[in-house]
Amino acid sequence: MQMSGSERIAAPKQAVWVALNDPAVLQRCIPGCETLDMTSEHEMVATVTLKIGPVKASFKGKVTLSDIDVPNGYRITGEGAGGIAGFAKGGATVRLESEAQDITVLCYEVDAQVGGKIAQLGSRLIDSTAKKLAGQFFENFAAVVAGQGS
Repeated sequence: MQMSGSERIAAPKQAVWVALNDPAVLQRCIPGCETLDMTSEHEMVATVTLKIGPVKASFKGKVTLSDIDVPNGYRITGEGAGGIAGFAKGGATVRLESEAQDITVLCYEVDAQVGGKIAQLGSRLIDSTAKKLAGQFFENFAAVVAGQGS
């Protein structure tokens, strides 16, 4: 599954970059994220609970930042295991562009794969769920960074 898009954020590029590297901000924005902890400068561990169709699973996994180009973007990759539900892995290339002094456009290209029980649900359900979750994350992130998040 692949998708791309962009989100306009009412904040300067440097503020968006700082937020993209703050585990507390990311945890607030990732749908279903229960924990997100730094284990090294470029690695985190996470626990995320998701419901995909009739399957609800808690995934535990690792998130890694690479191809870091301060403050323009990076590649974020992750993989997690959800027990009998299966596994998920994927990543996103995130690019920041200044539209104006206080407006940043966050562009993203996402790729993801799932296996196990959740893969049996069908690609349409998985794709629509992935797009919904990605959309929720970027909307949440834009709101939090712009100071509108709760």
